[in-house]
Parts: sequence; structure tokens; C-alpha cells
Amino acid sequence: MILKKYQSYISLIFVKKFIVVSLVFFCIAILINIFEEIKFTEKYDTNGYYIVYLSMLNAPSIVFEIFPFIFLITVKFFYLGLRDKNELEILNTNGISNTKLIILLASITLIIGVFLLLFYYSFSSNLKSKYLDIKNRFSNTNEYLAVVNDDGLWIKEEVDENLYIIHAEKFFKNRLELITITEADKYYNNKSTITAETANIVSNNWQLNNVLLLTNEGDKQNFKSLVYNSSFNGEIISNLFSNLNSLNIYELHKLSSSYYKIGYSNMDVKIHLNKLYSMPLFYILMTILGFIIINKLKKFKSHFFIIIFGIFISVVVYYLNYFSGVLGSKGAMPIHVSVWSPLLILFLICNIGILRVNEN
Repeated sequence: MILKKYQSYISLIFVKKFIVVSLVFFCIAILINIFEEIKFTEKYDTNGYYIVYLSMLNAPSIVFEIFPFIFLITVKFFYLGLRDKNELEILNTNGISNTKLIILLASITLIIGVFLLLFYYSFSSNLKSKYLDIKNRFSNTNEYLAVVNDDGLWIKEEVDENLYIIHAEKFFKNRLELITITEADKYYNNKSTITAETANIVSNNWQLNNVLLLTNEGDKQNFKSLVYNSSFNGEIISNLFSNLNSLNIYELHKLSSSYYKIGYSNMDVKIHLNKLYSMPLFYILMTILGFIIINKLKKFKSHFFIIIFGIFISVVVYYLNYFSGVLGSKGAMPIHVSVWSPLLILFLICNIGILRVNEN
């Protein structure tokens, strides 16, 4: 019964600290994002309320990215709170070791982490998608009007009051294959259709090869090469697919399958999915690491120093993760190794720390 009471007490305190720290970072994310949205509203002369509205839509996605560090900071405030009330000594005196505390906190973190992955991430990705859709309404560059599905790459754009629907069965970074370009007027009346075997899309002036032009009157013309002026190029199209935070897990798997079918690299999607699946473990390791660090720094009475040191550790872990992810995306390291190797390093560090956490 005593054990159950202590578990409930510790769990309640930790969850409260986690919620408070998360809300603080949510507010910080909104404030930081407001400056970006001010530039956007000035550029497109939108209503002022979009500044706050867009910031709130984007903030949950930003917070999801920093949850590992929120857990690290949460456990620090949790530990400091117990220490200042001498509750740690009471727990240790009653046979509740630091190792038991770590196991309990890791279990709580696992439950929260699974919830964040299954529910919060879907929620934040939906808001991120809505955020991008709203921005697209005010954009004059036809951003985001490109999709990939099982049929290939589809692009819709307007040029000189004409509507162009572009379909390519294969898409590589700067090259399209088996292209069909349908031209229509603003009333969606078909004007002409262009088919081409390949297209070089390094620039906005696409170089089409082995072209067949079919007019609405039925006339046919063949060209060895033809230039099509587009609002898109290979870099722009690739960047449209780079914001994977606007897709939930099901949509990410579907996108990965579609990329594979059209020959486009799905490496970034696989890395993103692996990072998502590794998040609960990442949260646990950051919680354990935070507890170990602050336990070793318990002689320091300055809360400010302890928190700053925790932030420094967060930055180190972030860049370790980022550097490993870059190596994976560049193909210098296998995908699974790039995502999971930083966690393996953290796991080994935490194991060493746990063995010594009860030492005086």
C-alpha cells in the first residue's frame, strides 16, 4: 500500500511538472513564431489575427520536435522540487532508492511517450497541414500545389491565366519521365496536350525531349525538344515534400510507398518514420539522463546553474542526433544506424549512470 501511494505521488508530481514545462515551451514557440508570421502578413497584406492564429497552428509541431528536451528539463524541476522539500531523503530512508525512482519515471515517460506518438503527433500534423494550406491561399507562387500518389507526380499551376495539369510517372530530383502536360483556359476548356519522354527540370525552363503536341483541333506536331516555362523546378518540388511534419504516420507510410513506385527516393520519409518510432525510447533515455545528471550535481545549490547545464546537455544531444540524421539522409550511413546509433550511445551512458546513481 505504501509503495502504491509513493508511486501515485511521484507520478502526479512528474506529470504536473511535465504539463507546466510543456505549456511554457508552447508559449515560447508561439512568441518565436509570431515574428515569422508578422513578416508573412506584411508580405501578403493579410488580417492581423492571422499572426496569432498561424502561430498557434504551427506551435504544436514545434513543441513535438523539442519534447525530448522537455522531458530532460521536467525531470530536473521534479528532482529539485523533491530535494528542496527533503522528500528525496524521506524516500531513500524508507527503502525507495534512486534506481527505483528512475524505473518509475521511465515507466511514466513511456506511457506519456506512446500517447504523444499515437495521438499528439497526429493532432500536431493535422494542424501543421492546415497551417500550410492557409499560407498557400495567400501565396502567389503556387507553392504546395504538387502531390505524389500511386499514379505518379501531379502538379497544378496557373501561368498567364492558363491552367496546366502536369503528370509524370517517374520523378527524380532534376528529371521527369513520361510526362503529360494538359493546358486549359480559366474555364477549364482544354486547349492542348503535350507528352514527352523526359524533362530536365533543373531550372524553371523545363527542357522537354521527344515531344508530341496535340491541339484541341486534333493537329499533331512532333519536336525533338521543347521548352516549357513553369513556376516549379526540381529543387522547389523536392522542398514541397520535405515538410513531413504535416503528415500523420499512416500518410507517411503511404507517401513512402508512392515515392518508391515513381522512383523518387523515400529515404527522408524512412528516416522521419524511424525517428518517430524511436521517440518513446528517446524520451525515456532523456528522462534517465536528466535524473542522473542532476543527482551528480546535487551538491550545487544554484538552480540556475543546474538548469543551464541541462540546456547545454540538450544542445549536445540535439547536434549529435542532427549530425547522425544528416549522414543518413546523405547515404553515408544506413538509415537505421543513423537514427538509432545516438540512442544506443545514450543508452550506454545511462546504463553506466544507473549503476552509480545510488553512490553517495
